[in-house]
Amino acid sequence: MTNVETSYSGGTPTPDERRELARKHLQAKRDLKTHVVAYVVVNAFLVVVWALTGRDFFWPIWVIAGWGIGLAMNVWDVYGRKPITEADIDNELRR
Repeated sequence: MTNVETSYSGGTPTPDERRELARKHLQAKRDLKTHVVAYVVVNAFLVVVWALTGRDFFWPIWVIAGWGIGLAMNVWDVYGRKPITEADIDNELRR
C-alpha cells in the first residue's frame, strides 16, 4: 500500500500538488476497500471449508489473524498516518 505523504518540494503546496495529494489519498482509500472485500471473501470461504471438513481445530484463525494484522496496518496507513509537514522537516533538521 502506498503511504499518502506529501511529496511537494517545500512551503505551501500549489493547487496542482494539493490535487495530486487528494488523488493519491482517494486511490489509497479505494485500494483499502478492495483489500477489505478480499479479506472478508477469502476468510469466509476458508471458514466454510473448515465447517464442511470436520470442524476440528479452527485452523482458519491463522490466516484471519495474520492477514488481519496486515489489514490493520493498511487501515493505519490510510487513515492514521499524518502527512509530513514543513514543521516536521524543520524539527528534524534542528536535531
